[in-house]
Amino acid sequence: MENKNNESICEKIGVKPDRPTPNSIIGLAIDSLGNGVIHGLRHPSEQNTNGWYIWSGDYSEYEDFFKPVCKEHLNEYIKIDLEKYLDLPAGYRFLIDGNQYEDVWFDESLLEI
Repeated sequence: MENKNNESICEKIGVKPDRPTPNSIIGLAIDSLGNGVIHGLRHPSEQNTNGWYIWSGDYSEYEDFFKPVCKEHLNEYIKIDLEKYLDLPAGYRFLIDGNQYEDVWFDESLLEI
């Protein structure tokens, strides 16, 4: 799914954007970054989290795989601009490689925590 114009990801796939609140928390697998494609998935928001979990390479079930990172500090860890994906509502996933590859899809199972 390549975005060839200024149309947002949400507009392109026909969903209402759900922008994370300022200073909300993302689960970021900091130690995995730089290990291949970037994966993102969004569960429903809870307390001060926005539901996003982002990692690179292989997913891990280890309890400390994800670290809490403020949304505004995400670009300190990932140099690819992920802002356009973060507006996707709960239930969505993305997979990108930082070059030309981009995939965005809905996964209903993410709504059931």
